Amino acid sequence: MPRRAASAHAQQLSLFDVAVPADEPADIPAVPRSAAPVAAPPAAAPAAPSATFRHPQADREIHLREHLVAYALKRVRRRSIGFIVGAEGLSVNAPRWVGLGDIEAALREKADWILRKLREQQERAQRQLQARIDWRDGAAVPFLGETVLVVLDPRATGAVLNSDAQALPGVPRLTLHVGLPHTALPEQIRDAVQSWLQRQARRIFQERVEHFAERLGVRCTRLALSSAQTRWGSASADGSVRLNWRLVHFALPTIDYVVTHELAHLREMNHSPRFWDVVRSVLPDYERMRGQLKDDVLPAFE
Repeated sequence: MPRRAASAHAQQLSLFDVAVPADEPADIPAVPRSAAPVAAPPAAAPAAPSATFRHPQADREIHLREHLVAYALKRVRRRSIGFIVGAEGLSVNAPRWVGLGDIEAALREKADWILRKLREQQERAQRQLQARIDWRDGAAVPFLGETVLVVLDPRATGAVLNSDAQALPGVPRLTLHVGLPHTALPEQIRDAVQSWLQRQARRIFQERVEHFAERLGVRCTRLALSSAQTRWGSASADGSVRLNWRLVHFALPTIDYVVTHELAHLREMNHSPRFWDVVRSVLPDYERMRGQLKDDVLPAFE
């Protein structure tokens, strides 16, 4: 992210999503050509691995602690050994002149970090699998931090949200009546629900932008929805703001954090301490709200 203001036409800052988090990189300086190679630990028969992490393009394997890690090695023009832990597993980018022994020594040096990130990615993949929506009558969809049950109702016009104040504890109180027959295809149900969510997102975001723009003393000249895979929002120096419609799944405090974050950029086009002071001026506990963006897994609209 830029640290200082730039020209208006080039100035744009964005907030990156953890719903679909970017790969986790790490670098270790490569051994200089003149240096002696790092000696690998004495070879020993590894214990049976308690877990295996395998990249689909893996061409090398190593035992880290008691785990087997199969990684994809790519030779590149760079000065350091780079590790990337993504949804597929571990990728290693290394200079062409660095030997395999040095690469493995670097992997062992970063073993704890690599294994922690691999477990996090594995756990996230499991949560994403559980978050897949079976698009049918009775499907559950998160909306403003609550669960909404989809009800196929041919009598409804479009989609209508109903609330049952007498719902039992643990039972969703919100139902979305969608004007489709029970024979509707999953794709039809998905598209109808997504269209409704996007309409709600535009309405809610507009209300929150107006509220916080007044408190921050800034002017949003244009609000647009986005479907970006890695950004929750962005702001430009001309006053335009883009917000990811998928934010509508989160509770209102989390939405308010992203809205405030982007509007604060209209005063400070950077992520300096001054910028965070602007955010804190209206959201003193913004760190807690920001954490929700990293921890929660959104449903897959497939």
